[in-house]
Amino acid sequence: MAELAGAHRRDLSPARRLAMMIALVVTGEAIFVLPFVIARVFRPTLLDVFGLTNLEYGLAFSAYGAVAMIAYVAGGPLADRYSARRLMTLAALGTAAGGLVFAQLPSLSTLCWLYAWWGMTSVLLLWAPLIRATREWGGQAGQGRAYGILDGGRGVFAGILGSAAVAVFASLLPEGAAAATLHERESAFMVVLWSATGLTAAAGVLVWLGVPDRGLVRGGPEPGSGLRRLRIVAGMPALWIQALIVACAYVGYKSTDDFSLYARDAFGYDDVAAATIGSLALWVRPLAAMGMGLVADRWRASSATAVSFLIMSLGALMIALGLPGPGMPWMLAALVITTCVGVCALRGAYFALFGEGQVPLAFTGTAVGVVSVVGYAPDLFIGPVMGWLLDRSPGSLGHQHLFAMVAVFGVMGLLLSLGFRRLTILRGPDDGRAGHETTSWRRRR
Repeated sequence: MAELAGAHRRDLSPARRLAMMIALVVTGEAIFVLPFVIARVFRPTLLDVFGLTNLEYGLAFSAYGAVAMIAYVAGGPLADRYSARRLMTLAALGTAAGGLVFAQLPSLSTLCWLYAWWGMTSVLLLWAPLIRATREWGGQAGQGRAYGILDGGRGVFAGILGSAAVAVFASLLPEGAAAATLHERESAFMVVLWSATGLTAAAGVLVWLGVPDRGLVRGGPEPGSGLRRLRIVAGMPALWIQALIVACAYVGYKSTDDFSLYARDAFGYDDVAAATIGSLALWVRPLAAMGMGLVADRWRASSATAVSFLIMSLGALMIALGLPGPGMPWMLAALVITTCVGVCALRGAYFALFGEGQVPLAFTGTAVGVVSVVGYAPDLFIGPVMGWLLDRSPGSLGHQHLFAMVAVFGVMGLLLSLGFRRLTILRGPDDGRAGHETTSWRRRR
């Protein structure tokens, strides 16, 4: 497998490889700006403009999660059969089409249908092709680096977008956010929505131009039918532990949606200042993801995820204990950064577990589907749970309860990472077993 990856990667010039990674980074983040990034940075404004409670908006995320659970399974085999270029282009254009609806400020029921649509476009057509193309780009020895560059690059891009969006939003409120009327904030917010829609459509063009219309690895074993691929990867115990690790990490990642609202509710920040705190989390992501991705190539990836979960748990626990008081904004920034370091470092490491778990490269798309259907299952419940916790206990207390939950998931992730490490150590180094599994399957076929 390594020989195949190395041989084919020589077909692409360094400039072409750079263009491909840029396209993967930009499209891999732009497609989530409308469903997630805008809510993460502008959550207080979004709730006011749409006239929604936290629980109601959480229901829209649940609609996304329900469709995504099906799309993760179906999207994996698609990624093993069709080029990332075509699938990701369709994903970006489909998501941008949803932005046209989003900008109309639809009712809650329409918003739920819209998020269900985005669950299909951003998962069925994008997620597995993105992860498989990144794994192929990294080759056998550079998995952590590849995923670290992908998520770190996405973090840089998200940080730029978030900061730019806050600057544009603030510039459209000349009297300041505190003095702005709801109509003025809505008008400024609409500019942000339309800009995000145009950006997503442009990403579709970029990925079409930047990603080759074929995989980076040729001559590997044919994966066969989707059902047989699923049966093979479902028989890998390490894959299921990896899926649970991703689930715990994803709960932590979703909690970053709360930072801007936390800043307003607990510290009295206006919409612009709260959005600045939300965008701060975006800037932590690239350094944490790229740094931990490199660490994952030097250590075992499971050791990297264990350290990340420990950092995430400590940051969330301090928020849960109410340590940053209203007169301590510096501590708010410090705890946001600490928690985000752990959360975002995980995103640069947990897909590198495919290599440590000896998943065959030809089965990457299907493995991504299996891991993701479990790992991103929190999309089904985390939105309403967060909304219920916040609406039930207004002010700082609801946020403390939320981060207490995050700390619990962090400890669970730490224990799972140690279990994964023990399992792979007992199995021993990759001795070609993954390739033999695929070869023996072809003989049975």
